[in-house]
Amino acid sequence: MEDLAPDKDLVMEQILNNINTTPIGQVLRKIASLPEVRREKVLDVRRQLTEGKYDLNQRLDVALDKVLEYLTA
Repeated sequence: MEDLAPDKDLVMEQILNNINTTPIGQVLRKIASLPEVRREKVLDVRRQLTEGKYDLNQRLDVALDKVLEYLTA
Protein backbone atom coordinates (compact mmCIF):
# COMPACT_ATOMS: atom_id res chain seq x y z
CA MET A 1 0.00 0.00 0.00
CA GLU A 2 1.33 3.42 -0.98
CA ASP A 3 1.64 6.02 1.78
CA LEU A 4 0.22 9.44 0.99
CA ALA A 5 2.92 12.06 1.01
CA PRO A 6 2.12 15.45 2.55
CA ASP A 7 2.20 17.09 -0.89
CA LYS A 8 -0.45 14.65 -2.14
CA ASP A 9 -2.63 15.55 0.85
CA LEU A 10 -2.22 19.23 -0.02
CA VAL A 11 -3.25 18.63 -3.63
CA MET A 12 -6.34 16.70 -2.51
CA GLU A 13 -7.22 19.46 -0.04
CA GLN A 14 -6.95 22.07 -2.81
CA ILE A 15 -9.17 20.00 -5.08
CA LEU A 16 -11.82 19.64 -2.37
CA ASN A 17 -11.67 23.34 -1.49
CA ASN A 18 -12.10 24.41 -5.12
CA ILE A 19 -14.57 21.79 -6.34
CA ASN A 20 -17.54 24.17 -6.16
CA THR A 21 -15.81 26.74 -8.37
CA THR A 22 -14.94 24.34 -11.18
CA PRO A 23 -17.41 23.45 -13.95
CA ILE A 24 -17.35 19.74 -13.07
CA GLY A 25 -17.84 20.60 -9.41
CA GLN A 26 -20.87 22.70 -10.25
CA VAL A 27 -22.39 19.88 -12.32
CA LEU A 28 -21.73 17.36 -9.53
CA ARG A 29 -23.39 19.69 -7.00
CA LYS A 30 -26.49 20.01 -9.21
CA ILE A 31 -26.63 16.24 -9.73
CA ALA A 32 -26.41 15.70 -5.97
CA SER A 33 -29.39 18.03 -5.47
CA LEU A 34 -31.68 16.13 -7.87
CA PRO A 35 -34.74 14.43 -6.36
CA GLU A 36 -34.82 10.72 -5.62
CA VAL A 37 -35.96 8.23 -8.26
CA ARG A 38 -39.70 7.61 -8.26
CA ARG A 39 -39.85 3.80 -8.39
CA GLU A 40 -43.53 3.64 -9.36
CA LYS A 41 -42.96 5.89 -12.36
CA VAL A 42 -39.94 3.85 -13.50
CA LEU A 43 -41.95 0.63 -13.29
CA ASP A 44 -44.85 2.19 -15.22
CA VAL A 45 -42.54 3.36 -18.02
CA ARG A 46 -40.91 -0.08 -18.19
CA ARG A 47 -44.36 -1.66 -18.55
CA GLN A 48 -45.32 0.77 -21.30
CA LEU A 49 -42.03 0.08 -23.12
CA THR A 50 -42.58 -3.67 -23.09
CA GLU A 51 -46.15 -3.17 -24.34
CA GLY A 52 -44.95 -0.85 -27.13
CA LYS A 53 -47.06 2.04 -25.78
CA TYR A 54 -44.22 4.47 -25.01
CA ASP A 55 -42.74 6.77 -27.66
CA LEU A 56 -39.16 6.58 -26.47
CA ASN A 57 -37.56 8.85 -29.10
CA GLN A 58 -39.87 11.79 -28.49
CA ARG A 59 -39.74 11.49 -24.73
CA LEU A 60 -35.97 11.08 -24.70
CA ASP A 61 -35.55 14.32 -26.62
CA VAL A 62 -37.79 16.15 -24.15
CA ALA A 63 -35.99 14.64 -21.16
CA LEU A 64 -32.55 15.52 -22.50
CA ASP A 65 -33.66 19.09 -23.18
CA LYS A 66 -34.90 19.39 -19.59
CA VAL A 67 -31.68 17.96 -18.13
CA LEU A 68 -29.49 20.26 -20.22
CA GLU A 69 -31.66 23.26 -19.33
CA TYR A 70 -31.42 22.42 -15.63
CA LEU A 71 -27.65 21.88 -15.72
CA THR A 72 -26.96 25.11 -17.58
CA ALA A 73 -29.30 27.29 -15.51
